[in-house]
Amino acid sequence: MENIWRALSGQDPNPEDYTGIEFWSNPERSGWLTKQGDYIKTWRRRWFILKQGKLFWFKDSHNITPGSTPRGVIPVGTCLTVRGAEDLLNKPFAFELSTGEYTMYFVADTEKEKEEWINSIGRAIVQHSRSVTESEVVDYDNK
Repeated sequence: MENIWRALSGQDPNPEDYTGIEFWSNPERSGWLTKQGDYIKTWRRRWFILKQGKLFWFKDSHNITPGSTPRGVIPVGTCLTVRGAEDLLNKPFAFELSTGEYTMYFVADTEKEKEEWINSIGRAIVQHSRSVTESEVVDYDNK
């Protein structure tokens, strides 16, 4: 059960989750966020990188190379919402990222950084979410 939880939460990522993504080079967004732990609800500061529809996190920001292993990866295309969560968490600059079944919480250093992360992740959700194809659309008028 723990392995399923860790997989859903993006922890212990499988290298197949990020093969072909050069997360160490030219990210769409990168920076420090404080992330709430999944089991023990402590807050830990992590370096985050958003690239090609994946949100990666690392323990620190230096020496991220092709050989680096992320501490976690979230495919943002599986996420439904990203929004402010200051009131929910009673923390300034907090936001949440949710798949509908699972929610992760983050805290930025400033309001500006929080808004920039929300906007960047929101764009990535739209760009990388599974779109409905014409074959999946049911036209009830022609049935």
